[in-house]
Amino acid sequence: MSDFITRFAPSPTGLLHLGHAFSALTAHAAAQAAGGVFLLRIEDIDTARCKTEFEQAIFDDLAFLGLDWPTPVRRQSAHFPDYARALETLAASRLVYRCFKTRKEIAEDIERAPHHPGEGPEGVIYPGPDTPLSVAEEAALIADGKPYAWRLSIKACRERLGLVWDALHFIEEGEGPDGEHGLVKARPETLGDVILGRKDVGASYHLAAVHDDALQGVTHVIRGQDLFFATHLHALLQRLLDLPRPVYRHHRLLLDDHGKRFAKRDESVTLRAMREAGISAQEITRRAGV
Repeated sequence: MSDFITRFAPSPTGLLHLGHAFSALTAHAAAQAAGGVFLLRIEDIDTARCKTEFEQAIFDDLAFLGLDWPTPVRRQSAHFPDYARALETLAASRLVYRCFKTRKEIAEDIERAPHHPGEGPEGVIYPGPDTPLSVAEEAALIADGKPYAWRLSIKACRERLGLVWDALHFIEEGEGPDGEHGLVKARPETLGDVILGRKDVGASYHLAAVHDDALQGVTHVIRGQDLFFATHLHALLQRLLDLPRPVYRHHRLLLDDHGKRFAKRDESVTLRAMREAGISAQEITRRAGV
């Protein structure tokens, strides 16, 4: 196994844009410089939004940029049983719970809470229910077929880890949004009780990404600063599931002329549109600043 393995892991929910090119080229260049391996992984657990044509476009765009990767490519939608086993491990330790509340119900709970933690780096923090459901109440809801999500209990994790909780950390070789670098203390509580799976979709991005990084031997995770705060949670999941911790390199986000992040809805800046306009791979690489 190589001493340096990184990956680019897009979701095929739309066409890649210049920001994706910057991230993929950055990771690929890092792997080449280290004499390592650049992996491509398709994160398609959202089977309702992910499309085959977008997956093919990913292959076409990256190949046009001159990138190559080992095959076969791992597609997460083919491995839901893997993520289910990881979730079962957490459930057996009572670190996750079924949450039957809708988003509207959670929002109403938050409005009524006098000491709610408020907004976190990724939105409103859900601190979990004040009173957990009884076994009978949960069984009745399951029997009625009510949808639910599996949420990670920060309270249970903190109690389980004890003093280890305060020692959770990750190594940042890049830079976080506020200049974080080096040994960073993990603060997963700033994200609250996040969803790790649903009744209809067996895994969330967080669970699948952490599982696959370990499975594929990823040593360096190179990605945008928009995912920096997710790393706090990922450090916790790696500890709970006894998984190796990669080194993280978060890079700046590429912005358009108006100072906004590129988005898949910005069709004019997709790599396909640029290719069809006759823009060369070298010019796209130059515009991406790699």
